[in-house]
Amino acid sequence: MSFSATGLLFASLLYLMLLFGVAWITERGSIPRHWVRHPLVYTLSLGVYAGIWAVYAAVGVAAESGYGFLAYYLGISGAFLLAPVLLSPILRIGRAYQLTSLADLFAYRYRSQWAGTLVTLCSGGAILSLLSMQIQAVTTSASILAPDTSPNLISVMFSLTVVLFAMLFGARRDHHSQNHQGLVLAIAFDSLVKLVALLVLGGVILFGVFGGMEGLDSWLAKNNTPARTMTLNIDDGSWRALMLMSFAAALVLPHMYHMIFAENPSPKALAKASWGLPLYLLLLSIPVPLILWGGQELGVTTGANFYSLGTAQALGSPALTLLMYIAGLSAASGLMIVSTLALAGMVLNHVVLPLKTPREQGDIYRWLQWIKRLLIAVIIFLALLFHETVGSNLDLSILGAISLSGMLHLLPGALGVIYWPEGNRRGLIAGLIIGLGIWIATIVLPFSHTINLLEILGAPLVPDYSNWHIFTFAGLTANVMTFALISIVSGTTNEEASAAQACSLGALSRPQRRELLAASSNEFVKHLSEPLGYGVARREVDRALTQLKLPNVEYRPYQLRRLRDQVEINLSGLLGPSVARDMVKRHLGFKPLARGGAAQDIRYVERALGDYQNRLTGLAGELDNLRRHYRQTLQNLPIPACSVGEDGEILMWNNTMEALTGITADDVVGARLMALPEHWHLLLDDFNRGEELHRYKHRLDLRGKPHWLNLHKAALSGPDHPEGGSIILVEDQTETRLLEDELMHSERLASVGRLAAGVAHEIGNPVTGISSLAQNLKLETDNPDILDTADQIQQQTRRISTILQSLMNFARTGNHAHANRYEPVDIRRCVEESINLLSLSNKGHGIRFINDCPPELQILGDEQRLVQVFINLLANARDASPEGSTIQISGNGDGYSAIIEVTDEGSGIPEEQLDHIFEPFYTTKAPNKGTGLGLSLVYSIIEEHYGNIQVESPANAETGAGTRVRLRLPAYQAEPGTDTISQNQGL
Repeated sequence: MSFSATGLLFASLLYLMLLFGVAWITERGSIPRHWVRHPLVYTLSLGVYAGIWAVYAAVGVAAESGYGFLAYYLGISGAFLLAPVLLSPILRIGRAYQLTSLADLFAYRYRSQWAGTLVTLCSGGAILSLLSMQIQAVTTSASILAPDTSPNLISVMFSLTVVLFAMLFGARRDHHSQNHQGLVLAIAFDSLVKLVALLVLGGVILFGVFGGMEGLDSWLAKNNTPARTMTLNIDDGSWRALMLMSFAAALVLPHMYHMIFAENPSPKALAKASWGLPLYLLLLSIPVPLILWGGQELGVTTGANFYSLGTAQALGSPALTLLMYIAGLSAASGLMIVSTLALAGMVLNHVVLPLKTPREQGDIYRWLQWIKRLLIAVIIFLALLFHETVGSNLDLSILGAISLSGMLHLLPGALGVIYWPEGNRRGLIAGLIIGLGIWIATIVLPFSHTINLLEILGAPLVPDYSNWHIFTFAGLTANVMTFALISIVSGTTNEEASAAQACSLGALSRPQRRELLAASSNEFVKHLSEPLGYGVARREVDRALTQLKLPNVEYRPYQLRRLRDQVEINLSGLLGPSVARDMVKRHLGFKPLARGGAAQDIRYVERALGDYQNRLTGLAGELDNLRRHYRQTLQNLPIPACSVGEDGEILMWNNTMEALTGITADDVVGARLMALPEHWHLLLDDFNRGEELHRYKHRLDLRGKPHWLNLHKAALSGPDHPEGGSIILVEDQTETRLLEDELMHSERLASVGRLAAGVAHEIGNPVTGISSLAQNLKLETDNPDILDTADQIQQQTRRISTILQSLMNFARTGNHAHANRYEPVDIRRCVEESINLLSLSNKGHGIRFINDCPPELQILGDEQRLVQVFINLLANARDASPEGSTIQISGNGDGYSAIIEVTDEGSGIPEEQLDHIFEPFYTTKAPNKGTGLGLSLVYSIIEEHYGNIQVESPANAETGAGTRVRLRLPAYQAEPGTDTISQNQGL
């Protein structure tokens, strides 16, 4: 039974169009995303591993070595059963650092572009044989069904179809996502078609040819010769080699690495696949013996490799025959598509880009897309060329053995990524060269009938295909020994050791805490614009900021280091790890070290340990619990504390520090002290840089209120902490200072009260008597001179009473006496009221007062007492100013302070008197013109309001005249969520 070439071509195109349709509707989002990302779809997509082996080659191997064909399935099943210790670490590394191929993994781990390039060349050379195997299977199967069809035409048409599919659904423009959901679902559909076709054929043979299990048992009993039944010779080492190669396939085959790791939707999906794929392969293997026995029973002449087609033909079922052909076409196309896609990415990242980095490209993403498409076409062309020249003359199993034995040499390096930190690039490259050299000399050249090395050496022998496993083990042994020996002898570099720590299971790297040349995320864009162009640089930096949940403009050193790492990771997925690392190192470099070495990035380690919280057990878990205990102790310490590195970077900022400063730890940890608000920056940076270890009663105005702080510093350097740095404790002494002031005020009130009481007692009564006598005198005479004298006596007694009253007022004043009545005070209004009160006097009518205080300037205080301050100051300025002059009152805000200045145009104050003007009873006025208590009272009230007063004289340096009195008071600033009533409760 045969098909026409046109009909077979139509059926092939119809199926491939169906495959295209599945991928297309998936890419358009017509299929729910949770269906596409379901673990079952992911598991079925991994069935691409079986390829043409499942449909054709497995039966041929079963005919030669019996149950040895199972080794192809058992090896990879063992790898998936060991997924938690073998595949999951690779998945973790690949997802963390955007390593989409084995070449990326090698280049990252061994810090060598040559390693990635060598892996790419090895994979390319070995995969050509595997691709040729798929082309041969499709070509031969089509020739069996349609003998009049040209094999060359079939191979060319099939190759062109694979190129088109890989270009459309494997080389998309979306470089920000490595997942190709349409491709994954199409490959899963391929795997399902394979499985259904084989199970249907097996069922038909079992019940249509043998009549069920009883008939099969009878046939096996009659045909018990080795040629008719399946046996396994334990002494045959080929099945061991096949099992080892299939075990390695999970890590080293480009299409398997791509499907397992690059297309993985989640670690949960890999956990499901760890048992799902072995189950799928078991189902694929069940029909193989039935197909072999059915072909033998029916006398199929197609050869054991193609018993699937021959048996269906012998059964006389066109539908079943076409189904088996479609299954083979599906298996071959799926493997070729994924293999060429994965290999094209490796060649792009490790051959093309190292030679030609995309500079001055208008759209790098589009450029990379077309280069990848071109590489896909080139790889398929090379595979077709290999098939036409060599592959068409070899058996399917030989083609598979050539490919898998070559890829096996990548296994030592792959295992070294996670299990041997001591391995280095020298040992890896040397081992690969030795192993691949043996592979080429003993397997590739003899098996491909190009050169027989033994014949060159004088022993003309026909290649013995049965001994290929010996050469495989010999080459692998030489590879491993060379890798191990050279790695041990040469040692690893710092870069390799750091990469090994990042790759090793459970290891934590401690990157250096160094300052970048780029001081902000905007500078990242500027520096990356040179190699990438502004548009791409802007997109990549914004993408990294979004992934890390950072603000649009970032400047904190720790966050900038995280941003740099994330940009490198993203560029690694786009350009490959080596090109990305070189680009970031060149354009986002660190500043030169100022001394011997850089400190370790403790913040990074803290974050990493936090991620490992639930995975640490035993002693590691107990140590982590101890670390958390001590860190929580520091965080909850009732004293404000912060830790600072020697470079000024803030490493720790506890909860009490947050409450004192109003600055959260997330805003400042990882930033430098200079990033703090000015008053905190000046205080902490100056103290951190200074030599003093303690600073007591430092005054700092916070939110309109004065605070007194004690600062203590301790160095963190020592044998257990070589990085250096210091820890700063900030002790808030405000409450203590207030209590001390209250106590001092109480003592002052007691002493001055006793003095005032004594003065009042000693002077008050005589003065009252004198005043009474003067009043009586006025009643007893009409003599104008005597009346005038009596008036003068009464005037002087009243003056004495005023002095006594001022003294008593001074005694009653003091810090915080009226703190409970403080409220927001409008400075401009206080000045206006003082000017109005002074205008009631008959003095200074020719003097003009100018009030330049802004209306919004406020302080927290007692308005009446502040009016008393301005009355005294303005009265003194008026008394000192000549007729027709001007007195100016100005005010402005300066951070948390309000500054008020009173400037007159008087004669000024001599320099020798400036230090005494605030002393009680000291006055510069003429006798009988002042008591000397006015400025003392002003000084007391200003202190009461936590301010200070300064006097400059002369105010005008050119004329040498005038006096300027400057008041600095804490400015009032309303706190969010508070009202005036709560502010009035005091400081």
